Amino acid sequence: MENTPLFWILFNLLVVGLLLLDLLVFNRRTHAIKLSEALGWSAFWITLSLTFNYLVYRTMGHEAGLQWLAGYLVEKALSVDNLFVFLLIFTYFKVPAEYQHRILFWGVLGALLLRGIFIVAGAALLAKFHFLLYLLGAFLIYTGIRMALSGGEGPEIDPNGNPVVRFLSRHLPITKQLDGGKFFTHREGVRFATPLLVVLVMIETTDVVFAADSIPAILAISRNTFVVYTSNVFALLGLRALYFALASLMQLFHYLSYGLALILVFIGGKLLAEDFLREHFNLELPMPVSLGVVGGLLLGAIAASLLWPKRAAPNED
Repeated sequence: MENTPLFWILFNLLVVGLLLLDLLVFNRRTHAIKLSEALGWSAFWITLSLTFNYLVYRTMGHEAGLQWLAGYLVEKALSVDNLFVFLLIFTYFKVPAEYQHRILFWGVLGALLLRGIFIVAGAALLAKFHFLLYLLGAFLIYTGIRMALSGGEGPEIDPNGNPVVRFLSRHLPITKQLDGGKFFTHREGVRFATPLLVVLVMIETTDVVFAADSIPAILAISRNTFVVYTSNVFALLGLRALYFALASLMQLFHYLSYGLALILVFIGGKLLAEDFLREHFNLELPMPVSLGVVGGLLLGAIAASLLWPKRAAPNED
């Protein structure tokens, strides 16, 4: 496996093929995704991801393989926080369960395109301007502290506060009723957007904000564009299945945001310190250690959530 234009083309063709297979074959019929189906798809995507990780390990080397796995884990872990926001959006708009998969499909497709642009641009900037690494490290530490101080509270869902939604509503009439799973409908010869399009726009804009945290974190782990991009893609491909598998369980992981915050602070601190340690002490934190810290913090946050469940708020009289 080589980081060549041909391989980039083949990889993206594989991704497109998997997405088309998902949309046109396995989920051709609109239906609510059951837990058993979501778990099956999650197992499929994780297995496929780890298989690809093994190929990276065998063909690009030990370090690249560990970087890929670390990037995949970080993106996957941060995705759980994003899934909670998706759940809030679906709940706010009362989106029927049978239409949620379609929205997430197009949401993930848009996210893949945007991530590709962000990753290539970010890697190019970091390669050209070394000082940006320090800004990136400081930003990750700031983001981690902000996440910890927020206490894991989700944002309020306010469509009117979303500039893209406001732009959409000014230039396109929007109905209040659904028309099946359609994003657009026609009434008396006039084209209207349905609430599902508003939901899709909010999902996409939410992911752009989310990418501002996740992509710097992965670029801090590896500056190999192929490793960063492919690990990100595989994490996103399993995002929909993960959502349906965890939708009813997300409230259980109330300490996860603190674990994610520590991961971001660790990655940012590592990025800030690596040049100093290399130049003055000839030290470099091995990737297995970094991977162990990331995995340990993630598992610790999940274990803490299960061992010390969140207490229900007392009923007010």
